Amino acid sequence: MARRKKVYEGKAKILYEGPEPGTFVQYFKDDATAGNGAKKDVIDGKGVLNNRLSEFFMTGLNNIGVPTHFIKRLNMREQLIRQVEIIPLEVICRNFAAGSMAKRLGLEEGTALPRPIVEFCYKDDKLGDPLVPEEYVIAFGWATQQDLDDIVALALRVNDFLSGVMHGVGIKLVDFKIEVGRIWDGDYARLVVADEISPDSCRLWDIETGAKLDKDVFRRDLGSLADAYTEVARRLGVLPSNVTHRPKPTLIN
Repeated sequence: MARRKKVYEGKAKILYEGPEPGTFVQYFKDDATAGNGAKKDVIDGKGVLNNRLSEFFMTGLNNIGVPTHFIKRLNMREQLIRQVEIIPLEVICRNFAAGSMAKRLGLEEGTALPRPIVEFCYKDDKLGDPLVPEEYVIAFGWATQQDLDDIVALALRVNDFLSGVMHGVGIKLVDFKIEVGRIWDGDYARLVVADEISPDSCRLWDIETGAKLDKDVFRRDLGSLADAYTEVARRLGVLPSNVTHRPKPTLIN
């Protein structure tokens, strides 16, 4: 499609004006970052994989009645999305202790949690996206109590869906991060899942071997990030036809 005016560029994606009012075109880059941009690289094909994987997950959520900003995939790197007002929070849902939670609480990575736990981090790279309690969110006006209740319910529904899908292909969903946006209809705001859902925003471990199939491969120098993401796409049956890290399956539209 013809290139449109750039609206925003982040670490892994670019937003362009959409073809209709209230829409954006979201472009997935090959850039990989960790530590809020302290570690950077370009991974050939990463954007293609994340575009297809995010399409797969967002479509699945839409199909079960969980609202998202996703409309359709346009090509191998771009998708059409609804314009939303992003709530400045990273919403993290954890099933097992890992990453920052394991460090904070002195837990062994992989420890099963008594129930899924939803946390909030304030979206600010300069501050390192700090963990914040609900009281901060409400006091600073980032979201209302009703918003938070709805966001937790949304995150738990996403967790149920992703956990089941991943378990079916031999992958453990350790945790994941989503962003939530508001779509306004007059004075009424509807909350939807926004941004992306991909191995960039999930911790995914092979159930049998414990091998990491997510961005921790890049964070911790555990091997090829492209191979890890390709393995997730292969198991889910959404491997793009022009990615050659693995043998090519039949393309699923």
